[in-house]
Amino acid sequence: MKTKVTELLQIKYPVVQGGLAYLAYAELAAAVSNAGGLGQVTAMSLSSAEALREEIRKVRELTDKPFGVNFAIGQYNRPYEEALEVAIEEKVAAISVTGGNPEPLLRRLDGHPIKKLVLVASVRQAQKAEAIGADAVMAVGQEGGGHLGRDDIGTFVLIPRVVDSVRIPVLASGGIGDGRGILAALALGAEGVEMGTRFIATKECVHAHEAYKEALLKGTEQDTAVIKRTLGAPARVVRTPGSDRILQMEKEGAGYEELKSFISGENNRTFIYEGDREHGFGWAGQVIGLISDIPSVQELFERMFREAESGVQRLNAIRG
Repeated sequence: MKTKVTELLQIKYPVVQGGLAYLAYAELAAAVSNAGGLGQVTAMSLSSAEALREEIRKVRELTDKPFGVNFAIGQYNRPYEEALEVAIEEKVAAISVTGGNPEPLLRRLDGHPIKKLVLVASVRQAQKAEAIGADAVMAVGQEGGGHLGRDDIGTFVLIPRVVDSVRIPVLASGGIGDGRGILAALALGAEGVEMGTRFIATKECVHAHEAYKEALLKGTEQDTAVIKRTLGAPARVVRTPGSDRILQMEKEGAGYEELKSFISGENNRTFIYEGDREHGFGWAGQVIGLISDIPSVQELFERMFREAESGVQRLNAIRG
């Protein structure tokens, strides 16, 4: 498969693995890159810049393919500059930015060959990302998991709007988990896709507790909810008693001070690492309705692109 994204990132298939806070480490990143996509390590979930260096080097022990580092700069109350310097020193292939203002980070990458990807949720954000030097944008519709835009625009409308509004390549994100979604994204004008939730439900996502994977496996598209909307930072989770408690508190008018311990990274890890559904929560998109197994990443890629090829054949047959 050849698209502007495969050429930009020097990968076989136009698939980028999402940043996946607390989960996107060497095993998963290397598996995605080995399968032909772009795997990523999550920088801000690691304890220090040196821990990121160790993780990058661990990825390199597992693959000789390109991979990236994700900086979720809007979700952590700590500086990212030292970790960014490590990513530059280690000459990673790509850096993606989610949340917050990406401009200072992108400016620091000026003059370096590292490709710059920015997650956006609106036309305005995509145009700003292009203006400050992004090489590509990843446009996430409201079906996606984790932090979303505030406008509730679905992927099917957002992608062609963004494609028509910028000159750089666009990756579609939100609601994509199989070959049909990849083919649809390409038909909408995207040059590739970013997938997050689907990669949690794989064998190489070794840090995700079985209870978390089971929730993704058994859940349907009805079994997610958006928390933190009242705080202006909407984010989609798989429904658990822990996430339902957050929703109820928001409904009753709780403010940030009352909510902060319930929406904390610690409470996130309580579920995704320990499987505590009663108290914790885990990010997930509506694509869980399309997840029915826990394959290896390689198996997932092979199946997705068989599905995409079948879709092409179906369209050709319809055309007659």
